[in-house]
This record gives sequence, C-alpha cells and structure tokens, in this order.
Amino acid sequence: MTSTSVPQHALPLRVVVMGVTGTGKSSVGRALAPRMGAIYIDGDDLHPRANLAKMAAGTPLNDEDRAPWLVRVAEALRAAPGPAVCGCSALKRRYRDLIRSVAGDAVLFLHLTGPRDVIAAYMAERRGHFMPLSLLESQFAALEPLQPGETGFVVDIAQPFETVVAEVERALGGRFA
Repeated sequence: MTSTSVPQHALPLRVVVMGVTGTGKSSVGRALAPRMGAIYIDGDDLHPRANLAKMAAGTPLNDEDRAPWLVRVAEALRAAPGPAVCGCSALKRRYRDLIRSVAGDAVLFLHLTGPRDVIAAYMAERRGHFMPLSLLESQFAALEPLQPGETGFVVDIAQPFETVVAEVERALGGRFA
C-alpha cells in the first residue's frame, strides 16, 4: 500500500475507488461500503448510454465523452445522504479535480492497481461486462496515478480479495469521519 496523504485526523466521507478497468473497483467498493456504514454508488451505472455503446464496441472514451459522466459521478457523491463509496476510473488528475470541485474537497481516492497480466486475467473471467479486454491498454495509456497533493492511497490487487479490502479498511482507520 502506498499513501499519498491520507490525513488520519479527518477522514473524508466520500471515497472514490479508482483505477483502470478490471481492477475490481465495483467489487471492492461493494465490499467496503457496508463495512464502513456507507452507501455504494457504481459509476458504471451513471454512464450515458452512448458511452456504454462506444466502449462495448471497443472504442475508448475521450475527455469529451467522460466529462458528463464525471459530473454525474460527482453529483451523486455530493447528493449522498451520508458516507459514500463510488467506483469510478478517475484516470486523470483533471478528472479527480473535477470530482472534488463538484462533490467537495472531502473526497479520498483509493487507487487499485496491479500488473497488466493480473488485471487482464480478471477481465477475462468476468461475464456480461460492457468493457472488452481490448480497451485495457487505452486505460493504462490514459492513467495518471495519484499525485502529490491528492488525498488518497494505492492498494495492489495482486493479492487475495479479502486482503485488499482489509488493507483499505486499515488505511481508512476502520471508519469514516
């Protein structure tokens, strides 16, 4: 686990589980939210239909495609009645800045990362997902890891799922502020 400034005295009420496709954002978010007394928001459910169709056809999204989706994600986080965990790729710093500008500064980014071969294997096992394996490289090409000044931490997914979730819980101090 790598930390990029996780203040222990005032943990955020909003956690964005970020990373390239196939890292388990939805699975980790769904496991984490009830443990933290939070709701889970799946960013995939907030994509415009055109985005889903484009990705399903094997075409990567561009910044213009992502902009309305990122606003929807941020608005959903802002509107959450209490603690919230949201799965959202948030691949670029400017995407994360947009989410913070709309949802509020109390957003923490949990970056799930791992070796390409591990992620590709996870993607090959999932069924019924709109995102094809062919788009993994475009996701890595767009990815800007967490940078200094961003509140968040990194967890490697190349370990058992429960270990990943336990690492996240430890990093969050087992609670939301």
